[in-house]
Amino acid sequence: MLPAPPDTLGKPLAGWRLKLYTIIFEADTRAGRLFDQWLIAVVLLSVAVVVADSVQTLHQRFHLGFEVAEWAFTLMFTIEYIARLSCVRHPWRYATSFFGIVDLLAVLPTYLALLMPEAHALIDVRILRLLRMFRIFRLTAYVAEYQMLGSALAASRRKILVFLSVVLMVVLVMGTLMYVVEGPAHGFVNIPTSVYWAITTMTTVGFGDITPKTDLGRLISSVMMLLGWGTLAVPTGIVTAEMTVRRQARPPTTRTCHECLTEGHQPEARYCMHCGARLPRYQSDPPAAP
Repeated sequence: MLPAPPDTLGKPLAGWRLKLYTIIFEADTRAGRLFDQWLIAVVLLSVAVVVADSVQTLHQRFHLGFEVAEWAFTLMFTIEYIARLSCVRHPWRYATSFFGIVDLLAVLPTYLALLMPEAHALIDVRILRLLRMFRIFRLTAYVAEYQMLGSALAASRRKILVFLSVVLMVVLVMGTLMYVVEGPAHGFVNIPTSVYWAITTMTTVGFGDITPKTDLGRLISSVMMLLGWGTLAVPTGIVTAEMTVRRQARPPTTRTCHECLTEGHQPEARYCMHCGARLPRYQSDPPAAP
């Protein structure tokens, strides 16, 4: 017999809390998709207000309108935050999760500025609301893409680490070589500074604060620039190859395990692919008629 799976946030099993959870945390129903789309629109509008309010001329002209809009957004985010806490079985665990902290940061600065005027400088932390855009990945239209990208990056990690170790060796060798060839007289005062030059040259940034003066140094610099083009292409090819392999897989849903909160299960799955808990019935809208 398998041990009891870990209970992370706790998806409700029935009642109004289950219905609210399905709308707020999942996106395979029309109500869930509409909620996520509404949330994205509100986040973008609230961030636009924060950015516009930081422009002095706009602040002086539309200060009252910006303040009213900010409080309207704050109240909406507060209601949403309370709703999220009320529909999970373990509110504290959600409050201390990544998205729970982001949700709190969406409303906290405005209340702090009201209670403590000296903390008004913290109100610009509201721009962290943009982090809530990560919730767009819960939409069914995007969940397959971001999970495919995540799995491709995870599968490519060893190849990328090997590639990065080779790049590190190249910049160390080339930086040391430039230190020997150019020397402190031409700005290459030590090996770390020379390695910094090698990194900026290989990445084709080339700030220009340190430049080779000798013919041999220019030759080495040219080689580094050519290597830079290949450096940019290799990791892209590695990840693209892994994504191509996974593109044939059937796209998952936002179906979530009620025990460990792992999402992405297939519609016909009966047990969680992570903890083995039995899954509740899949809830989604019926396909549209042709």
